[in-house]
Amino acid sequence: MSKNKTSTKQKSKANTPKGNTKQQAKSHKKADHYNDPNHNYLHYWNGRDYEHASEVIALSKLLGGKHFDHAVDVGGGYGRLSAVLTKYADKVTLAEPSQQQLDIAQDYLKDYPTVDIQLMQADDLKFDDASIDLVTVVRVLHHLPDPTAEFAEIARILKPGGYFFFEFANYANFKNRVKHIAKGKKLPLEPVDIRSEANRKEGDIAFVNHNPKTVRKQLAHAGLKVEKVLSVSNLRSPRIKKIVPHGGLLAIENLLQGSLANTYFGPSTVFLVKKPE
Repeated sequence: MSKNKTSTKQKSKANTPKGNTKQQAKSHKKADHYNDPNHNYLHYWNGRDYEHASEVIALSKLLGGKHFDHAVDVGGGYGRLSAVLTKYADKVTLAEPSQQQLDIAQDYLKDYPTVDIQLMQADDLKFDDASIDLVTVVRVLHHLPDPTAEFAEIARILKPGGYFFFEFANYANFKNRVKHIAKGKKLPLEPVDIRSEANRKEGDIAFVNHNPKTVRKQLAHAGLKVEKVLSVSNLRSPRIKKIVPHGGLLAIENLLQGSLANTYFGPSTVFLVKKPE
């Protein structure tokens, strides 16, 4: 286990993390996409009410009835889910590598005084060993073809018995399985790059989908155990969203998340992971 790292406490202005220069350069490249003034992640969520609500439902299913001292929303952007986490934790830290996202968060989270805003990388979190009882990572793994370092860092800061709520883009979803069966091919175990050829040539930010079986093994290697699984955003289809009213979509989604979990049906998979006591 690595040596203790001192947590910073500052709300009005995020601190630049210290650490290895090469590591920072690599991590900053991941954040460049979200620092681009032409890419406003807050605006990305316009028209995605169903997707947001699906993730809130998953949080409620897996965290309902639990309460935490300190939750850390790793890679939480402008704080979309940090605000929701205030229902479950006395203190929430938004740990985000993009300064632009944190600037947006200053306004978005102005009514949530228990949320602390910090500039941090997922593989270099500025918290003491075994000091956090809940970590959330949502819509981050698709930028991490190899999340080994990030999982190890999360395992380091989690208290024994602490929880890790973790969402990732699921390549083994029903639609992809049908495609592979039709072609007589097996699903790949390695992450699948879904970027366009042009973006790959330009060295743009990684966009990958992961096989849940591989992710489970990576978590186990970090000493973390998957306790529960949900299939999320099961009705993520422009056609379905036009036909079915929003309330109906969410009612069906609520029913499907648990019943389809073990089949990895939906485009998003959520694991509730626990660090052994």
